[in-house]
Amino acid sequence: EFVGSRAAEAFILSALPTPVETAQWIGFAQERLGGAVAFKDLELAFSELDQHLQMRSYASGYAVSVADAALWGALRASAIFQRNLKIAGQQVLGPALTRWYAHISAQPFVERLVAAAANAQTAAKPSGAKVTTDQGSFDLGLEGVEDGKVVTRFPPEPSGYLHIGHAKAALLNEYFARSHNGKLIVRFDDTNPNKEKAEFEESITEDLRLLGIHGDVVTHTSDHFQTIYEYALKMINKGLAYADDTPHETMKEERMNGIASQRRDQSVEENLQRFELMRQGTEEGLTWCLRAKMSVDNPNKAMRDPVIFRCNLTPHHRTGTLWKIYPTYDFCCPIVDSIEGVTHALRSMEYRDRNPQYEWFFPALELRPVAIKDFSRMNFVYTLLSKRKLQWFVDSGIVGGWDDPRFPTVRGIRRRGMTIDALRQYVLMQGASQKNMLLEWDKIWALNKKIIDPVAPRHTALLKKELVPVTVVGGPDVPFTKDQPRHKKNPELGTKQTVFSSLVFVDQADAASFAHNEEVTLMDWGNAIVQDIVRTGDVVTALTVQLHLEGDVKATKKKITWLGQDPDVHPVEALLVDYDYLITKKKIEENDSIEDILTPVSEFADTAIVDANVGLLAKGAIIQLERRGYYIVDKEAAQSELGLVTLINIPDGKAASTASKHKEDPNATKIKSGKGNSWDKPSAKAKAVHPDAALSLPEPKDTCNMYESKHMYGDVAVGKPKDITSMYETHKYY
Repeated sequence: EFVGSRAAEAFILSALPTPVETAQWIGFAQERLGGAVAFKDLELAFSELDQHLQMRSYASGYAVSVADAALWGALRASAIFQRNLKIAGQQVLGPALTRWYAHISAQPFVERLVAAAANAQTAAKPSGAKVTTDQGSFDLGLEGVEDGKVVTRFPPEPSGYLHIGHAKAALLNEYFARSHNGKLIVRFDDTNPNKEKAEFEESITEDLRLLGIHGDVVTHTSDHFQTIYEYALKMINKGLAYADDTPHETMKEERMNGIASQRRDQSVEENLQRFELMRQGTEEGLTWCLRAKMSVDNPNKAMRDPVIFRCNLTPHHRTGTLWKIYPTYDFCCPIVDSIEGVTHALRSMEYRDRNPQYEWFFPALELRPVAIKDFSRMNFVYTLLSKRKLQWFVDSGIVGGWDDPRFPTVRGIRRRGMTIDALRQYVLMQGASQKNMLLEWDKIWALNKKIIDPVAPRHTALLKKELVPVTVVGGPDVPFTKDQPRHKKNPELGTKQTVFSSLVFVDQADAASFAHNEEVTLMDWGNAIVQDIVRTGDVVTALTVQLHLEGDVKATKKKITWLGQDPDVHPVEALLVDYDYLITKKKIEENDSIEDILTPVSEFADTAIVDANVGLLAKGAIIQLERRGYYIVDKEAAQSELGLVTLINIPDGKAASTASKHKEDPNATKIKSGKGNSWDKPSAKAKAVHPDAALSLPEPKDTCNMYESKHMYGDVAVGKPKDITSMYETHKYY
């Protein structure tokens, strides 16, 4: 009855969203859903959206609007939302939000936009161009996928700590299991008692928990030693395996040249007899190994009669001395995958040549086959991921342990200030791409910065060396403290105490840049005019400034950090630590010698004074030191050998923080090692020779005394202050 009337027109107009409502939802999409938002904040935003959409078909009004488009676009771009949508749907995101997202996705304008974006991306990419992005796809082309029946596994070897490459493998296996409502098995591949320790197993379990990865089942390869042994006997009896005592180097040469071992055609009885000697660990048995009879001259050398069992008398950390023989990874992996019910084995591309070997065992042993797919490793510049090479640094005393901030282990990068949220988001961004890429560190640290910046309290630090006292004319006669926000944009972080006094301190670098009558801003106080500068040579020893609080802080070029003095509130001494990469080469080759690529100095430290509030922070707290960057509390004063709060610099993703600090002298003489490399043997030379000796550098003119920090994070106590070393100043790095 209202059609064509003014009442109908008014009703329709009232149903449309107002500009204010639209702007609010666009802001919500940008601030609450876009960028690198922490998991808990995203979950809260999803919950709010779900509540809002309970009785609504659209975000605002009774028709699709710009607000819907903005929200849909932010959710489409969110890896976390998309992952939860596939894995759990409305159970995590809520029924209203998932309903609304599906409804908007079906709108014609959305379909046109998605198609246009895909066409534009295809047109912009030249034919044959290499992909340079480090974004990846999750499409591995898995075959035989049945919802609810997919079983994946993550099989770490407990011989070291979990590193960033392992994190990708673990997260991808978990992702595919959850996305198909399947099961994830965490299996410890404990087949080498020489390297494995319960300590490593415990650390891997903890790191997986921190990454949010929980195996539905936790097993050990050692649980199946008896079964694997019986399968070895089966292979011998079928004529598919033989015992071999060929010397290691000869065996290696024969495999490379496609020459059959003299023991290859032994009888089944001879092989069983010698395998029994191996099992008993007799003197003669120790000279034998068991090899699978696959091929002598297959073009794929991984198929040339690989070793599947070896003797080892080292007690196992779980089974003790029960076994004297242990299966190789390549033999036990397909067996245990099959009997534990794994449907899809996902592993990195370094195993690609061994995939035919993996598949050979299923018909040979009459086992249920397992589908195998591989993905690219996550390699970073200036970074070693080989456990053998990382172990070399630990054994040589160059680092303090597996949690050293220079290490790519999960514990190492966490100690450097990487958040678990950033690590998890970045790994999931990579997807399951099969393109090998050498990644820069800038993006993961930039992602980390976006997460920590909104919640990192702001504090002040001044370098202790040549600290400059400043007399503030017009300052308070009696020092006083004032509560100020720890973060101006995040009042939830509370307040900190700031001391105001007529005597304050500033950095030498700032003081040296001042000119007479220059107006500068004392941050969080106001403007001041420089009246007097006292110098001894080029070093400023004292300043006098006149407060000018009515001055415009926006008009000054220099915003200066400072610290006041109060008898009751003392600044705290701190050690500001920064790091370089352990190696000087972006991409390491197998035959590179350690002496040629080892960074001479990769740990730097400056003593500083920080505001008293820092002394109250707990280990692991992340802060921003104004004008210096982000830091994580590595040690409280009571935990430090020097009695100083230890703060480690967190890279922020900018070029200066992720570039190698090492500058090679073109006139330096490199140390040449003979054939091969020195990764396998910790060298006394690495400990005894001064790290700069190989560079042939001239004696520096400007040096500063600094505590030697080589063993700062190791078990060796740091020397007393009289034991000092000369080192180039590092306060100019940032």
